[in-house]
Amino acid sequence: MYRQLIAPFGMLVLLSGTAFAQIGNPAGMGADTRMTEPGIPAPHQTNNQDRLFAQLLAAGGLPEVEFGNIAGDKAKADAVRQFADMMVRDHTDANAKLKDLAEAARIPLPTELDPDHQVVRDRLDKLTDEAFDEAYIKAQIVDHQKTAQLLAWEIAFGEDAEMQRQAAAMLPVVLDHLRRAQEINAMLTGAGVRILPEAMAVNDQKR
Repeated sequence: MYRQLIAPFGMLVLLSGTAFAQIGNPAGMGADTRMTEPGIPAPHQTNNQDRLFAQLLAAGGLPEVEFGNIAGDKAKADAVRQFADMMVRDHTDANAKLKDLAEAARIPLPTELDPDHQVVRDRLDKLTDEAFDEAYIKAQIVDHQKTAQLLAWEIAFGEDAEMQRQAAAMLPVVLDHLRRAQEINAMLTGAGVRILPEAMAVNDQKR
């Protein structure tokens, strides 16, 4: 589903300078949107992009915490355990904030792993030691690339201003997670992983 929605990482560069100018996205408003004043949606007004964003972000946030807890117990490398602890901490907080926003906007969120993440969970359950560490970190690279692009998509095309602000706040954090995961993967495998320059440019500008 991500593949149908997500623009290339180059989009993140564009958003680094224009994200806050897009808040409210007048071009994407639904016909029934209530306004606080002309051109400014009332709080918690959503369009299709907001609703799909919230559901996809929740579907990605659930396994971050669940897999992080698993890695906290099973990981062999200290760097992997520390990364997993960070995932549990940061994504528990992000999931709680998203839940509050979704409840205010009456958007139902998933509460169980989706099929793709269940496959990853089943594989991680069978692995130990170095094999577990490598599989967990590689899955984290993929998930954080998807999440970064999903956040960029919401910033550009969402209508709910609070969701857009949450996406803008999360984006540099997720990009930092991605960078750390890539560095750990290189350490574990002895092979460098190419960090997308566009993504790193956004992360540097956000600091």
